[in-house]
Amino acid sequence: MNRQNDRQEAIRWIVRNRSIKTQKDLVDELRAEGFTCTQATASRDISEMGLRKLPAGVYVLAEDLHLQHMVSEFVTNVECINNQVIIKTQPGTAPGVAAAVDAAGLSDVLGSIAGSDTILAITRANESATATTELLGMLCKRGVDEP
Repeated sequence: MNRQNDRQEAIRWIVRNRSIKTQKDLVDELRAEGFTCTQATASRDISEMGLRKLPAGVYVLAEDLHLQHMVSEFVTNVECINNQVIIKTQPGTAPGVAAAVDAAGLSDVLGSIAGSDTILAITRANESATATTELLGMLCKRGVDEP
């Protein structure tokens, strides 16, 4: 893998696990992860990866937009217990939301089980459940702004 792919994979992880509001925030996080980059490099990566900003002002991955739509429309509550994330939805919508969670390919989510209005998502570790809960909470904000 080349350095650009490594950097963009790091961006994918950073955007999903941190609250990134500016290109400077992204550059700072990348530098903390050992990457040497400029704001111009971060801007180019943001464009190439199709990152968008939520109304809350944080970047979201293009592949998470469907997940964001499903979560903002149908999720009523998210909480974590150890390495499990309990997602409450409007009646009858849990299977669709679970499919969106699975399709997003969140690296720490091993899988999900859905009933009518409840989803159980199993993560790799307690910290993963906390990060996934925070991500889903952030995605509950409606709408997406352009970068």
